[in-house]
Amino acid sequence: MRRRTATWFECKIRYEKMMDDGTQKKVSESYVVDALSFSEAEERITEEMSAYISGDFDVIDIKRAPYGEIFFSDGPTDDRWYKAKLQFITIDEKTEKEKRSSVNYLVQGGTLASALKNTDDVMGGTMIDYVVSSLAETTLMDVFEYKKQQAADAGQTETAEQQS
Repeated sequence: MRRRTATWFECKIRYEKMMDDGTQKKVSESYVVDALSFSEAEERITEEMSAYISGDFDVIDIKRAPYGEIFFSDGPTDDRWYKAKLQFITIDEKTEKEKRSSVNYLVQGGTLASALKNTDDVMGGTMIDYVVSSLAETTLMDVFEYKKQQAADAGQTETAEQQS
């Protein structure tokens, strides 16, 4: 398991997909990308999906994702994404009352049970008391992280332009 904190955007695309029976059907699919702005998110999802989709597609929606951290699994059967709502438990020193604060995460898993196990694997290494208050499967197809190679390529292009 690994975890990644970034600014995440949920992007929805629409395109015509070839179905198993040979017919064309318009489908909408949701993906998550790591980006700094809405325009970069649109650019990144367009670039990523161009490799997988032949033909035209439209980016029909982009919104900030409601989670700041994603837990990635290396398991071969972990191909689904789950939204986990965790409540962190702290004690107020003045009033000595329990206080709970909620945080949302995106967790990769093959089943609900494996997503819960993956969440516990990551959070078990922390000193924070927590409760998993909800865990639900999402309709997300995939998550695209920012690749260091893209950053290196962008830096080389910028350097070449500056030297000209």
